[in-house]
Amino acid sequence: MDTPNQNIPFTKMQAAGNDFVVIDNRSESLTKEELISWAPVICDRKFGVGSDGILALFPPELNNVDYTMFYRNPDGSDAGMCGNGARCIALFARSLGFDSQHAFNVHDNIYMAEVSGPDSVVISFPMAASVKEKMVNNEQLYTIHTGTEHAVKTIDEEELNNEKELVNRGRQLRYHQQFEPKGTNINFICGTGSSALKLQTYERGVEDLTLACGTGAIASALVWHYLQDDQTSKSKYSVETKGGTLTVHFSFEPELNKYNNIKLEGPAHFVFKGTFLQ
Repeated sequence: MDTPNQNIPFTKMQAAGNDFVVIDNRSESLTKEELISWAPVICDRKFGVGSDGILALFPPELNNVDYTMFYRNPDGSDAGMCGNGARCIALFARSLGFDSQHAFNVHDNIYMAEVSGPDSVVISFPMAASVKEKMVNNEQLYTIHTGTEHAVKTIDEEELNNEKELVNRGRQLRYHQQFEPKGTNINFICGTGSSALKLQTYERGVEDLTLACGTGAIASALVWHYLQDDQTSKSKYSVETKGGTLTVHFSFEPELNKYNNIKLEGPAHFVFKGTFLQ
């Protein structure tokens, strides 16, 4: 490795059970290449700290933002946007002295964060999204991009609790040729009300079910709205994951079949601080 004797201070955080190793890299003591190379080691739950991903707070790379959020999966791959990670890094930034309302970028997209309490954060997404139908292996799926790629499959509650089978199905669908070259995240949902659902997500890059997925919660809420042919212009959906409940706010334009003003609200918590010893 390029940093053979470098020790890395970190903060462990979690948002609805989606856990992250968070690094204050405003000094840019670590390069992105170093972070990518170290992600599989740091995220390893037996030989490292253990997490669903690694987050680093960099100096701002765009105008009109307070900092840049850099995120990598445990295998070092680029997940695009991570909604639960965004809530964690926003709370982390607040602890460093940033305002409770601030802006950050992920790649070229600018997100707004509001730390609304000691353990609650709302992230506003700068995008419009549309649900598309796709048949894969004779299964009806719904695809949508919510900062990263997602596919959604409706199942019943009994199936939702069969995690071994969800992992098998998720792995098969995640690598399906129709999702090449990047692959996709697979969300299994079960509606529990007109604006409520349960969710299990097989995450690309983690290659397993996670306790929660923020961008998956958004994707699933929008698909559940789409399936009900709901023409309501403004909505708030509750998404129950194994790690906790997330709230998805959005507006809908029926004439364009477009979702916008998308916000993800949910918990974020500090777990512990430490130093990763190489």
